Amino acid sequence: MEMEFVLSESIALLMAASLVAILARLLRLPYTVGLVLAGIGLAFAHLGGQVKLTHDLIFDLLLPPLLFEAALALHWHELKRDALPVTVLSIFGVVISAAVVTCGMAGVLHWPLAPALLFAVLISATDPVAVIAMFKDTGIGGRLRLLVESESLFNDGVAAVFFALALSFAQASGAMEGGSGASESLTVGGFILALGHTALGGMGIGLLCGGLAILVIGRTQDHLIETAVTTVTAYGSFLIAEHFGASGVLATVAAGLLIGNVGLLGEPSPRRLSSRGREFAVAFWEFAAFLANSLIFLLIGLTIAGTAFTALGWTALINVNLLVLAARLISVYPLCLLFQGSRWRVPMREQHVLWWGGLRGALALALVLALPPSFPLRDEIVVAAFATVSFSVLIQGLTMPLLLRRLGISRETAG
Repeated sequence: MEMEFVLSESIALLMAASLVAILARLLRLPYTVGLVLAGIGLAFAHLGGQVKLTHDLIFDLLLPPLLFEAALALHWHELKRDALPVTVLSIFGVVISAAVVTCGMAGVLHWPLAPALLFAVLISATDPVAVIAMFKDTGIGGRLRLLVESESLFNDGVAAVFFALALSFAQASGAMEGGSGASESLTVGGFILALGHTALGGMGIGLLCGGLAILVIGRTQDHLIETAVTTVTAYGSFLIAEHFGASGVLATVAAGLLIGNVGLLGEPSPRRLSSRGREFAVAFWEFAAFLANSLIFLLIGLTIAGTAFTALGWTALINVNLLVLAARLISVYPLCLLFQGSRWRVPMREQHVLWWGGLRGALALALVLALPPSFPLRDEIVVAAFATVSFSVLIQGLTMPLLLRRLGISRETAG
């Protein structure tokens, strides 16, 4: 009976998402912004139902198809061409941004170090769900889209390590209720090992799952079986990596990259999907991503409407958003300056897009919702995270088409 209730509510939300998609096209409104606004409207009309945005819902159900669909379309030779700037932005961008936000939260809002650091970590990585949805809305492709989407797909590995270390730091320092206060030193070597386990472990599991999927695909020409194998790979790589403490995001991205470049985009071979299987798989994953996107952003809107932002104070919320924007600015422009005069040069107008287009979304909310109840300032961290995501999706997402027009970036000029 409960399952029927949840299913009927999910279908109702998808019907609402379809109507929003039609209206968004008519009003020339970004689809994701329209979904969030619709979710807020449904909440105020008391039509939100019982389906709630949770860590498990995002990580176990909605995130894998979005990541896998995006990775399928990434060409390896294009990614390899810009691997250096993507790596630098993904790793050092998160480090710089987290450091700036931590100092700001401690210095401006006078938060203790542990909650300031943890909030900084979960909010510093750009969100692949929001970023990919934004670029689909704007229709921008080429190198600019590759840089923005690739950074958002890969910086999760660093953010996941920082998040785990921040929790460990809080436990070691006795900041959490029941914490032992034992000194578990967080050394540089320990961080590197944790980063390797999370990032390299996730990519290794993803490549292994992707390779096994290609072996299975090579033994059939049935488009339904081929697509079923890709579905098992998308979810299986994510869940296996998370089970072993590695990055599920990087695992699904790696699996999608391998299957996409060998099975979909590569030269005809026994390892490639059949022609019918390729068409069916691409259409299937586009549809799966549409469903997942629709549910995520509707639920974000529903959750935002029920968040007591006044609990933190409007001045504090404004300061938090300014800090996050400043941290992104300080991480993007100096790092891009490193490539000035080289073949990896990022034009200034594209740096503006990297800065303002660094949206936060479902990933940050999934992490903050996973915080243990005993964590200090947990409620304040949750409110701050939802406020940042609200500003990011609604304000930055709504103004991105305008910024792209002002910069003279279009489908034709992006390259």
